Amino acid sequence: MNARWNGQFSCFDLVAKSDECSRTIVTVGDIEIGGDDFIVMAGPCAVESERQLMQTAEAVAAAGARILRGGAYKPRSSPYSFQGMGVAGLKLLRKAREATGLAIVTEVMSGEDVDLIAEYADLMQVGARSMENYSLLQALGRCECPVLLKRGLAATLEELLRSAQVIAMNGNQQIVLCERGIRTFETATRNTLDIAAVPVLKTVSRLPVIVDPSHAAGVRSLVPILARAAAVVGADGLIVEVHPAPDQAMSDGEQSLTFEQFRNMMADLQPYLAIREDAQRLSPQLVVNGGTD
Repeated sequence: MNARWNGQFSCFDLVAKSDECSRTIVTVGDIEIGGDDFIVMAGPCAVESERQLMQTAEAVAAAGARILRGGAYKPRSSPYSFQGMGVAGLKLLRKAREATGLAIVTEVMSGEDVDLIAEYADLMQVGARSMENYSLLQALGRCECPVLLKRGLAATLEELLRSAQVIAMNGNQQIVLCERGIRTFETATRNTLDIAAVPVLKTVSRLPVIVDPSHAAGVRSLVPILARAAAVVGADGLIVEVHPAPDQAMSDGEQSLTFEQFRNMMADLQPYLAIREDAQRLSPQLVVNGGTD
């Protein structure tokens, strides 16, 4: 470990790596995130209709995804953009889970909504704009549902782990970190994927780390390339946007993959996942399930 990281990150004692716990496996139903398997979450940015969601759920499940993503509540930067279907969207996500067996990850925006969304979700997503919504993080800490914590638009890794510590201090250590790109001066892509964040977080934190290549790129053709990079540097999985007709999507169509593109991406990942497996065999770690001894 880089010597200067010791004091920078070790203060977040419930999420930092230690001799007693070097790795936490987060369980989502029968799925283990942070273990040997590379877990892919995929689906539309927003739940738009039953047909759209069911088609997508069936397609991503067939291609190897384990968790279905879909936004029922959308924190859009424009008041004129689609804000999501709300509870109706949650009910459709539940129906998709019953039909396909996929677990569900969906975003929660307010502490007041935690209990409601926990009735439908298997994994609660904290979006980039909510990473420092501490009342939400505290509420999620009191909830037993695992949490997917996305890095903020301009957040440092220290600030990301600080937010994870808030959740853990309130009782919930089942946290998955997500690198989704940060805002820089570059405009060719939506954000800039901080690929070095993955090995740094895996070095200093006990928590699983996944990558969101869709939001990092903002460009459909780059998503599979960034997904390969994520696998090679040791990420525990991906969260990817997939839509039956991206050009007609109500949000994030430019970065959403078609079903065929998603199938191809999953197939093309295999040699890169082999590299990841080789690296894991060379670095055995102590494991704690669900964040408890």
